[in-house]
Amino acid sequence: MNKVFVSAEQAVADIADGSSVMMGGFGLCGIPENLIAALVGRDARNLTTISNNVGVQGFGVGLLLRNGQIRKHIGTFMGDNQLLQELLARGEIELEVIPQGTFIERIRSAGAGIAAFYTPTGVGTVVEQRTEKRYFDGQAYLLETALHADFALVKAWKGDAHGNLVYRKTARNFNPEMATAAKVTIAEVEQMVPVGELNPDQVHTPGIYVQRIIQGPSYEKLIEKRTVRKS
Repeated sequence: MNKVFVSAEQAVADIADGSSVMMGGFGLCGIPENLIAALVGRDARNLTTISNNVGVQGFGVGLLLRNGQIRKHIGTFMGDNQLLQELLARGEIELEVIPQGTFIERIRSAGAGIAAFYTPTGVGTVVEQRTEKRYFDGQAYLLETALHADFALVKAWKGDAHGNLVYRKTARNFNPEMATAAKVTIAEVEQMVPVGELNPDQVHTPGIYVQRIIQGPSYEKLIEKRTVRKS
């Protein structure tokens, strides 16, 4: 099976209207920016996006939002995108906000084949309104279900033709878990290396989870917020 695609456009060509798509990244770090740009060009509509945040207005998932492609977003932090707030106020987008730890555990559970789990996070809050509550040893817990997707777009530092992936530092973030939780995982890498070059002990995502891989032609590597101490 040839997993290597020559372009991001080819790799996302079958993401159709109404698909659910996970996208790695935290803030502006570890974002599959070339795959997202290709998805904007494809113009698939009514997407359900699953990502920690909705990017910013000119980068990342924010490009899909600006192009009107997102019907629903599932994530944990929404504060940096003014357009999202405007769309939400007008009722033009559906939003599901999940505590960050619960968010990643729901994705991890999907990859592990676990249908649901109980967590104390959200007890005594509005989260209780949408799920079941049970008590174990006198402690209240809420039922959370696994979070799957049709596609996962992930970004890694290095990869090979078998789809083995290595992430770099904090760019690892949500990418490894998302790679396990979708029907089709599409990875983009900064460096494509020959099969056998990656140390097996350093592989974060084994190739069995990856169906398609591309080498990104360029990366902006933006700095989200810069604080400089006065000399």
